[in-house]
Amino acid sequence: MSTIEITKDNFESSITDNSILLLDFWADWCGPCKQFAPVYEEASEQYPDVAFGKVDTEAQQEIAGLFSISSIPTLVAFREGIVVFAQPGALAAPQLEQVITAVKELDMDEVRAELAKQEAEAEGSDATVESEVTEASPEAGNQQ
Repeated sequence: MSTIEITKDNFESSITDNSILLLDFWADWCGPCKQFAPVYEEASEQYPDVAFGKVDTEAQQEIAGLFSISSIPTLVAFREGIVVFAQPGALAAPQLEQVITAVKELDMDEVRAELAKQEAEAEGSDATVESEVTEASPEAGNQQ
């Protein structure tokens, strides 16, 4: 499978329609992006069970903004709709293969459990901060 151009029109469907999706955030003026492009294209041919997308950060600034892309190339990997890897920098072929293998071998039940735990902790810390702010406010001290 060759790489597909990701735009705002096919972004969401590309994530939902593919069990594993790799996105290469790049720009035409970027030297390291041009060096990484053939490595990425070759991997797309070697792994037909993985979808490979390319996001032109100049043309698709909205998508780049969603990921706070500040350095390119940046590789983002999705597995079952969840971002499981994101790293800037051009990878050599062996490094890219390691990422693909690691993404394929992930236990997604464990990933979802960890995400649920992190969300619960974040909600708990929000409640703690809210409680501390209420206790520290001047109005709280005057209510007796």
